[in-house]
Amino acid sequence: MYVVLNTLLLCLGHFLLSPSLSPSLLLSLPISLLLNNTFSSGIYHSSNTPRSSPNIFNLLFSLYTLSQFQHSSIIINTLHFLIHIFTNTCCSSLTSSSKTFTNPTHQIPTSTHFPPHSMALETLLFKVKTAISNSFDSVPPKLLKKKPSFKSKRNVAVLAFEIAGVMSKLLHLFQSLSDATIVRIRNDAVTLEGVRKIISNDESFLLGLACAEFTETLRLVANSVTRLSQRCEDANLRNFHQAFSEFADTGRDSNGWVFSGPKEIEAKFRKMERYVMLTATLHREMEELSVLENGFRKALNLNHHHHRRNSCSEGNESSFGVGKEQKIYELQQKICWQKQEVKDLKDRCLWSRSFDGVVLLLVRFCFTVLARIKVVFGIGHSMPCLSATSAAVYPSDQNPNSCHEFVSGSLESPELDVIKDGLGLGTGFFESNSKLLKPPPSTLGASALALHYANLIIVLEKMIKTPHLIGLDARDDLYGMLPSSIRSGLRARLKGIGFCASDPVLAGEWKDALGRILGWLSPLAHNMIKWQSERSFEQQNLVPKTNVLLLQTLFFANKEKTEAAITELLVGLNYIWRFEREMTAKALFECANFNGFIKSAKS
Repeated sequence: MYVVLNTLLLCLGHFLLSPSLSPSLLLSLPISLLLNNTFSSGIYHSSNTPRSSPNIFNLLFSLYTLSQFQHSSIIINTLHFLIHIFTNTCCSSLTSSSKTFTNPTHQIPTSTHFPPHSMALETLLFKVKTAISNSFDSVPPKLLKKKPSFKSKRNVAVLAFEIAGVMSKLLHLFQSLSDATIVRIRNDAVTLEGVRKIISNDESFLLGLACAEFTETLRLVANSVTRLSQRCEDANLRNFHQAFSEFADTGRDSNGWVFSGPKEIEAKFRKMERYVMLTATLHREMEELSVLENGFRKALNLNHHHHRRNSCSEGNESSFGVGKEQKIYELQQKICWQKQEVKDLKDRCLWSRSFDGVVLLLVRFCFTVLARIKVVFGIGHSMPCLSATSAAVYPSDQNPNSCHEFVSGSLESPELDVIKDGLGLGTGFFESNSKLLKPPPSTLGASALALHYANLIIVLEKMIKTPHLIGLDARDDLYGMLPSSIRSGLRARLKGIGFCASDPVLAGEWKDALGRILGWLSPLAHNMIKWQSERSFEQQNLVPKTNVLLLQTLFFANKEKTEAAITELLVGLNYIWRFEREMTAKALFECANFNGFIKSAKS
């Protein structure tokens, strides 16, 4: 019976020490000391007198105090069961001890008379049990836990991680629209030599592509916010998609969701940054807690198997078993602290926030980012509070009706005028931007060759830097990467070049020419790789680490111009490679002749 009571006290102690019960934190230290006292000294002394009864009474009193804060059926049943076992155990023990007071030579009377302290103990336990029962029976209904109704305010809970991802994308998009970034786009990205040569030399058209890409990114984020808003209880939030489309097309903000000024924008930006950071920390801590719990389960299984192997022994625990139990105890303490850390993070991050409140923050930030896009790129319905800190991108002397042409051919974009005027003429704001981002048939994007040509250009760049390391296998692999159009153009160009490649002046001129071509073509190829890798399936839920725009890649590059540049690289590489081989063979031949001359002279 003592073993059962010990086990019950141990389980009850672990239950009280659980971090999920906040009132138990007040009692964790005294109860843990009480349990250590009880188990180290034993419930009863060797003289059969109650030695730790005051400790157990203290535990019962602590349970009773805890029950006043935490009305749980587990605590109620545990109290009743513990008092019942302790009453029977103590009374039976005291009965056996009372027999030692009687003379063994006398006969035991028919009615057993217990000592006065036994009767007092039984009376006290009965009163405690009655008081606890009456206390739980008289609990007001308002203190009892109620099942959450359908209309109750919901927290974000496990959706915190998805919402944090949406928040991080919004924050990155807003940072990409800063004054410094927009100035860099106009002064650097739009004026790239490669962009001017094989994409377009019209600055307004290139800036229109940048505006369309920012708007398309916002549209994708807004779609995620729309899915979240459908779970809200607020009818205005559930109508976010219609309100956002209306604001994009007409500039009408009927709900006043655009932030009022720079100070409010800065405050909300920092708040969202803090939420994202804390939610990311929560994710890491929950993963660590999962690892600890898995290790704890494995340790328990190993300890169980160890006890089963030693079950046939005399019962003395080995030092190995004691060490294992100590490690299990330490691991359990780590789990308790980790659970408390997770609980604290849940209280501070998005997990415990109101779902409608968090979605409202996302909704308002979407409106603010769209207003910022319109201000930065000079589209109608600009917001005064945002234009005060914005740098206008479109020059005032530029003709908005100018034709947007590629270097190699015309590419008319009437949709850009529609976007700049802010009037859809039957076509919405986002639909107009999507059409502008659709590449024409003459580009690499329409041919789905942009990524392949980017890889080809990078391979050529490496070979041109080290032509002496190119082997026959690498040369064959490079030829296998060429599409049929480049192969035919390469064969036509190589016909006009002789088989001899021994002119060092011509080889130097080819090296300079290849360096100039790679100077403007290579950045577009590298940007294409970066842009594609950041939008791959594995990285689609992460925030882009760079601010590479689609206009800085080969996506809108003219196919004929790009293939002509690649063909020039191949022709020049072919001449330099043959020149290096001939120079190497000539040097080896001269070295062999010199060695032969020395041998003949010696002989």
